[in-house]
Amino acid sequence: MFHLVRATLPAQRHRMAGRTIHEGQLDRDDVRALLAQHHAEMRADSPPEACHVMTADGLGAPSILFLAMREENGTLVAVGALRSLGDGHGEVKSMRVADAARATGAGRAMLEALLERARRAGMTRVSMETGNSPLFAAANRLYERAGFVRCGPFAGYSDTPFTHFFTREI
Repeated sequence: MFHLVRATLPAQRHRMAGRTIHEGQLDRDDVRALLAQHHAEMRADSPPEACHVMTADGLGAPSILFLAMREENGTLVAVGALRSLGDGHGEVKSMRVADAARATGAGRAMLEALLERARRAGMTRVSMETGNSPLFAAANRLYERAGFVRCGPFAGYSDTPFTHFFTREI
């Protein structure tokens, strides 16, 4: 099994524009609340056959690196996860920005942090599966601006009229 490179310190931090990135924190109440909100929104807006959102418990799997981004005062800004698919391929999972932090660059910063972790783990390609409804429009623009291009299904996902797949070499 491939394991992502994890921090050796209890709470590794990576400072970015007054914000810090923390590995883990799936046991924190604010993280679980943001993930529950994300899960509910994805379930409400996505057809069941095209909804692959993961619960907080699922994001704790050994093949997944979970990140939380916080303001200097400790306020949760965003979460994101990187799943190893093997053979140098990773997948961005469950990226979500807190409502109060939207349009502040938090999504871009979280995506950059996930891509940096993928590089450090030896990945050469990162892909993602997402939706195409208006709820996903801002995220899809973010991915395209970050150099992701549309691709076909990967990792056992099925192509549906609702689904968009993106990939990027890193």
